[in-house]
Amino acid sequence: MGISPDPIFVPGIWGPYFSAMVPGLWLNEGGQSVTGKLIEHVVQGHAAYPELQAKASARFQSIYTYLNSHLDSIKKSLPVGFLTVDLHVWPDFHGNRSPLADLTLKGMVTGLRLSHNLDDLALLYLATVQAIALGTRHILETMEEAGHSISTLFLCGGLSKNPLFVQMHADITGLPVVLSQEVESVLVGAAILGACASGDFTSVREAMARMGKVGKVVFPKPEEKRFYDKKYKVFLKLVEHQKEYAAIMNEDI
Repeated sequence: MGISPDPIFVPGIWGPYFSAMVPGLWLNEGGQSVTGKLIEHVVQGHAAYPELQAKASARFQSIYTYLNSHLDSIKKSLPVGFLTVDLHVWPDFHGNRSPLADLTLKGMVTGLRLSHNLDDLALLYLATVQAIALGTRHILETMEEAGHSISTLFLCGGLSKNPLFVQMHADITGLPVVLSQEVESVLVGAAILGACASGDFTSVREAMARMGKVGKVVFPKPEEKRFYDKKYKVFLKLVEHQKEYAAIMNEDI
């Protein structure tokens, strides 16, 4: 969700809506559908999922904490994100909401191998997280081309608790990511509205300034920019090729 003082119309992005989020400002919303469910689908549908469950349970960890540590153990001297140099995902398993607004699009994976061990599961999980972040970059670039100026990302919700998800968004978008001090930050939003309704604050903006606290800022790693620029080129090629395949199959025989 991006706000601006003046209305900006962006193809494939919802809005603009006046005072929908912050009074006096215009809101555009560009979303990706069921991103958390997509990660779950990819992980739980893999042949190595029972092994992952057993090993994570033995360590009293969530499966995602275990996967993140497993990626660290196999990356050797490389940055962890570089492990997917030949594995790429297009994440629209449920169609594209923004910025293409095309419900006919499907998910894509290129770079699969015959093996199906825990390493393969971890890499596919990583590539899926990267694909979601690349989708965010696609939305941001579309909004900026239409006139938005976006310099910072603010993440909330369940996926913001995953440090790999957060770092990939910083590295792939090239923007700092701000996390709320309060982990359940959506509840803070409800409290802000309640505080305004009760008269404790004279405006939503005043309540936001007083009640919203920055907990952590995650910065992109500039030395990894070139790699993710290349990943982004591949990302855009994937949907271009998918549309070409669809056109071929829809040709009159």
